[in-house]
Amino acid sequence: MNRKKLLLFPTVAISSIITAQVTSVTVSGRVTTKDKTMLPYANIILKKEKDTAFIAGTFTNEEGRFSITGIKPDHYLLETSMAGYDLQKQPVFIGSLSEFLEIPPIELTAKKESETKIEEVVLSASKKNEIGNQLDKKTYSVADNISQSGGSVLQSMQNLPGITVQDGKVQLRGNDKVTVLIDGRQTAITGFGSQTGLDNIPSSSIDKIEIINNPSSKYDANGNAGIINIIMKKNKQNGWNGKIGFTAGLGSLWVRKENLPTIRPQYTLTPKINPSLSLNYRKNKINVFLQADNLYTETLNKNEFVTRTYDDGTIINSQLKRNRNTNFFTTKAGIDWNIDAQNTLTISGMYGSEKIIDRGDQPFFNGDKSQRLRLWQFLEDELKTTVMGTASYQHKFKEAGHLLNVGFNYTFHREDEKYFYDNYLPASTGTDAFKLLSDEQVYDFNVDYVKPLKYGRIETGIKLRSRSIPTNMNFIPGANSVLDVAAGGKADYKEFIPAVYGNYIFENEKWEAELGLRLEYVRIEYDVNPNHPTYKSDGYNYTQPFPNFRLAYKLNDHNKFSIFYNRRVDRPNEVDIRIFPKYDDAEIIKVGNPALRPQFTNSIELGYKYNWDNGYLYSALYHRFANGTITRISSTVPDSNLIYAIFQNAGKSYNTGLEAIWNQKVSEVYSFNINGNMYRNQINAFSVQNLYPKPNIFSADKQSAVSGNVKLNNIFHFSKGLNAQITAVYLAPDIIPQGRIKSRFSMDIGLKKAIQKGKGELFLNASDLLNTMLIKKNIQGMGFAYTSNDYYETQVVRLGYSYKF
Repeated sequence: MNRKKLLLFPTVAISSIITAQVTSVTVSGRVTTKDKTMLPYANIILKKEKDTAFIAGTFTNEEGRFSITGIKPDHYLLETSMAGYDLQKQPVFIGSLSEFLEIPPIELTAKKESETKIEEVVLSASKKNEIGNQLDKKTYSVADNISQSGGSVLQSMQNLPGITVQDGKVQLRGNDKVTVLIDGRQTAITGFGSQTGLDNIPSSSIDKIEIINNPSSKYDANGNAGIINIIMKKNKQNGWNGKIGFTAGLGSLWVRKENLPTIRPQYTLTPKINPSLSLNYRKNKINVFLQADNLYTETLNKNEFVTRTYDDGTIINSQLKRNRNTNFFTTKAGIDWNIDAQNTLTISGMYGSEKIIDRGDQPFFNGDKSQRLRLWQFLEDELKTTVMGTASYQHKFKEAGHLLNVGFNYTFHREDEKYFYDNYLPASTGTDAFKLLSDEQVYDFNVDYVKPLKYGRIETGIKLRSRSIPTNMNFIPGANSVLDVAAGGKADYKEFIPAVYGNYIFENEKWEAELGLRLEYVRIEYDVNPNHPTYKSDGYNYTQPFPNFRLAYKLNDHNKFSIFYNRRVDRPNEVDIRIFPKYDDAEIIKVGNPALRPQFTNSIELGYKYNWDNGYLYSALYHRFANGTITRISSTVPDSNLIYAIFQNAGKSYNTGLEAIWNQKVSEVYSFNINGNMYRNQINAFSVQNLYPKPNIFSADKQSAVSGNVKLNNIFHFSKGLNAQITAVYLAPDIIPQGRIKSRFSMDIGLKKAIQKGKGELFLNASDLLNTMLIKKNIQGMGFAYTSNDYYETQVVRLGYSYKF
């Protein structure tokens, strides 16, 4: 049995459980007599409890109901009066967990009767546009992230507190198992249950980004690291209104390291162009909206220099350079029909087209680079098309926040990919080619119900998903090809998932609690070509509960303690089990594993928050433990120098860490937030069998490592509409599969100026201002070791303009 070392990505993430809260709440209820007769035109006044200052007032309607909007969480007095009845006063506490809650009926006593007993009423609200006290999520406006305006969604995320980006993936707390939603739904644009395509979606189409570290049962159970919800722009102002914008940028401003001899030039002065348009028309019961964005980029996507040293003293030098052209067009349009005060129907559609062309080179030289041993060049041509249609219906009951939502979503996603690889050897030249076509169809149906209670709310619902992905791969090998022609053909992925959930949320002046349970049934079938030389048709099914719990105790206005627990799952993505081998580079072949099974994870967290007038400090201790840990394993087979990278279930793993966030407003001009995370990752010893291309045993001892990171955001609000942001990120040395990655540092800066009486806006920003972001790795393989330095494009300067009308 071969004994080989395996180290997992413990990745870096700084995550807060401090949530973005809504700035106001709707206070509503009804007024009756003692015998339950509704009282129309009763006078309702809300005052501050501290100084009885008037806040808002209204009258009950013909049904005795009232509603007051725009109320901030605090302690209040509610006064209810009507001619012929005694004045009633009652204290009201408005909390921060529920956006809409119905207060208990207010019963007025006719004059000359006994006084009405004063009872305390507890209301709840959630706040969405600032970091506050709620515990389940945090929300950030993309427009506020000045230093990354005009780029992709992934670039916008990397400066947000609680997020780090590594190898093109978002990571939360040392884990990239993040589920990405668009407008609360999984879509093919970002990958169902994964996070593909984030680097190509223009940030100009996005309004806000929600980060949910401890999801409740109302969310799909997939994604143990958490959920990121991307909220697209949509306006609801009366009449015609909209926004146009244009951004231009340049990257790869100079050559950081010269190419090895005899290969094509690397990209320099790469252009970035992003026009955007948002239109909205609202009149009476109809609201029509349109959002269209196009992001074109040229990028030096990879420029990795590798020195490989074998046990016999042989030294090989290589460079993998990839020039990438990307054009991503996305548009969303729809109509809201407010049938009446209680019923709304929304029908919308989304279209996305992503075109990627990669041209790359990978030469191999001897130790002193005097002789080229091999040249590998490639062209990858990919077109991904997505069409999505959505219909949603909402019924509002008479009580505010009492809702029934019904939704249907259909998605069609096509992958049309062509690959050509030229292999130049001293004595021969060959070209490998293959074509992949995949048509994915997804049907989602959901019903969600929300019922407000005196001290919280109940949420419940059902969801059904049917998903199919037929795929066909055609190989055309050239001379001296390493491709396995027999591994091509057809495969068909089918997924059926019904789920039901229930969630109870409670809040009073001292306690906040949430208790939820989601029950999911999953059936996966993967049918492969019966003539496949290695794999056969496979699948699995399970019925599993996924509970969640959170409890918080407010010691006083400044101190809060919290505890979280949830259980989640990471199901293998279709590409993780896809049987078709694919080049990662000239000597690394990636292939899926149909026998891959879900990874189940339990998480627990203890948090403490101390807040004051101009800031807060939040700290959390967390522990996550997983069974069936999914990781990609790289190994060799006898008589071959090729490395085969295959996903496997590696057994038990653990992630334990401490994080802290300090947010401070220093003055009207300057504020900052600094957050850091220190963690320890561990994976127990395990042994697995890789079947492709021939059976071989892979074994690894227990591995662990300690790492961390720090992120500092500086925000400046100057006079005359001028704002600035400076962000610095430090990532400590970390472990990666079979090696280590060295420390990394970058700094971004941005300026934004309001013009044209606030309707126009100019911005200028620069990412990786000092050009210091460099990926350095040390890898220890079986019989060899290598070091690599990746000088990929990190420094980009952008200039943009937008105008609201």
